[in-house]
Amino acid sequence: MSLKIGILATGITPDDLLDQYGSYADMFVSLFSQAGYDFTYETYDVRDDVFPASADACDAWIITGSKANVYEKTPWMAQLKELILAIYDTGRPMVGICFGHQIIAEAFGADVNKYPGGWGVGLHSYALNRAVPGLDPNARRFQLSAMHQDQVLSKPDNAEVVAASAFCPFAALQYDDRILTLQAHPEFNVDFETNLVRSRRADPIPPRAADEALGALGQASARTDSVAVAHWMASFLTRQQAVAKSA
Repeated sequence: MSLKIGILATGITPDDLLDQYGSYADMFVSLFSQAGYDFTYETYDVRDDVFPASADACDAWIITGSKANVYEKTPWMAQLKELILAIYDTGRPMVGICFGHQIIAEAFGADVNKYPGGWGVGLHSYALNRAVPGLDPNARRFQLSAMHQDQVLSKPDNAEVVAASAFCPFAALQYDDRILTLQAHPEFNVDFETNLVRSRRADPIPPRAADEALGALGQASARTDSVAVAHWMASFLTRQQAVAKSA
């Protein structure tokens, strides 16, 4: 069964890294390919007001990260939140990453703002509250690249907290069987994260936070669980396809 994923691009890789690593949308395509999935994709640059014709234009949806803040409440963000709710109503599955995680939470009534604890950058580890497909059910933890100052500060009423850390209490949320969101970036590998932190050191990331992150990223043992999380996301997206088709 083929799956057409609509990628709602809310941001793009910084100019100095774009040629080497591609766009955020490209990174998702690459990650799923690395994990062995042959999906088809259509990208909508929603930050440039390019939206799909309808919520059922694709079988499943991904909302990318962005340097934008959800509390800016721009017109394209308002339209995106309307689309999020419309997709939810169709039953089509959706995954939100970083900004996507945040704007979905806000669409369902959560408080999203700057986190008082500061920036989350580098490699972050999260504890699972239950077993999920693709990840070791015994380990119950996963590690991904993080790049955020904002966070979901309150849990939406209809969301389950699937993973958390002391720094990020709402690190992964699931809304019924229709939406899965992650604050961290499975699409960012160690090499990209390292160069991203370097490029943003001092502006906007405080040097101390950047240097601490770079120290961990520079270790020979530095790794992410991106491929395992790709299996988790793919399982979620494909598991819901039959439900979406009949909705």
